[in-house]
Amino acid sequence: MTDTTTAIDLNVDLGEGFGRWALADDDALLDLVSSANVACGFHAGDPSIMRRTCRAAAERGVRVGAHVAYRDLAGFGRRFVDAGYSELRDDVLYQVGALQAFARAAGTRVTYVKPHGALYNTVVRHEEQARAVVDATAEAGLALVGLPGSVVLALAAEAGVPTVPEAFADRGYRADGTLVPRREPGALVTDPAEVAARVVRLAQHGTVVATDGTVVESPARSVCVHSDTPGALEVVVAVRAALDAAGVAVSPAV
Repeated sequence: MTDTTTAIDLNVDLGEGFGRWALADDDALLDLVSSANVACGFHAGDPSIMRRTCRAAAERGVRVGAHVAYRDLAGFGRRFVDAGYSELRDDVLYQVGALQAFARAAGTRVTYVKPHGALYNTVVRHEEQARAVVDATAEAGLALVGLPGSVVLALAAEAGVPTVPEAFADRGYRADGTLVPRREPGALVTDPAEVAARVVRLAQHGTVVATDGTVVESPARSVCVHSDTPGALEVVVAVRAALDAAGVAVSPAV
């Protein structure tokens, strides 16, 4: 791709603590991004954290998205769960509904759904689980964020659900455009300068370089940084500065 993007959504996973435990400096990250993927209690988060995160996002004008996951708190949602269509559809809608209540209480609203972890990667190819996510998203009347070329985004488009193709600033890519599994070398990119350069390239050219050197097209409208990536705050600071310097505006996709 050669077209230059003048604006891109910068999203980050937030609210991923539990009880007294906090994963990241959510408030500092919220000052830098345009969208917040808020954990809904299945992989992380709890009701009080959900309320607090929605309120902090609303105060900054940051969009709120439901970061839905498998029912896997112990595994942080990064383990596959062989859930059937109806169970997964209802689990997703349950999570979205809980976050919608807290968003309303904070004076804002949920605008999109984004699967987390193993669920995100599974619905790239798993049609039954992808359809469950799409149908729950449609029932909630929201947009869906996912990997370009994935089954879940294709099914969403067929169902009339608005879609937002997403790229990852801090994750390694395979030549086929999928993410390098976290247990393999090259799964994470943590150097702030390198991540910032990747995001500017994604915004301006719609491409990312895979771990084998292949240039992969990624027509992303949103770019994610994980809050549990080592040095996540420094990474997002560098990304935001690089986008500003390149003249790329940071604004919500939905």
